[in-house]
Amino acid sequence: MEANNISPITGHGTTNGTNNNNDNQLEGNPNKQSLMLVNNSIHKTLSLLHQLHLTVSSFNVASQLPLLQRLNALVTELDTMQKLGDSCNIQVPMEVVNLIDDGKNPDEFTKDVFNSCISKNQTLKGKTEAFKSLRNHLLANLEEAFPDDVEVYREIRAKTAAESKRTAQLQNIVPNGEVKVKKEM
Repeated sequence: MEANNISPITGHGTTNGTNNNNDNQLEGNPNKQSLMLVNNSIHKTLSLLHQLHLTVSSFNVASQLPLLQRLNALVTELDTMQKLGDSCNIQVPMEVVNLIDDGKNPDEFTKDVFNSCISKNQTLKGKTEAFKSLRNHLLANLEEAFPDDVEVYREIRAKTAAESKRTAQLQNIVPNGEVKVKKEM
């Protein structure tokens, strides 16, 4: 029979003392560790509140001491949660908080932002296509008027494009200007 261990960071069980992939990711990221500690504190607080509810709902003179102990444990855990929460650097947009206050699903905000990005992307793509078309049209007109100068321009353009591509490869930059990021496993 295998022994199950509970990770103090994630609260997830591991088998035979080996860490799963989530534990490995948390070890290198203090923000995720802090968030997981806050999450565990929230679960512990909810458990304490449930125990407190049970104690209060069946209160008698003999349960006064356990009630006080559970109240003190709740206050201590709330203080711990506050301290752990201060170490988390999470920024939530006010729109999301307002949606939650209104009883709506915060996924609506994500969906709206995503749709807005798609719309802006399509607009930008249209503008890019328009500028490419304008460039090709101007280049065609210039080629009719100044064929020798356009040929020199194309040679210079090809040379600088090759240099830019070579520089980008040396700096791990993809042709659209973004930096390549190594995937961590």
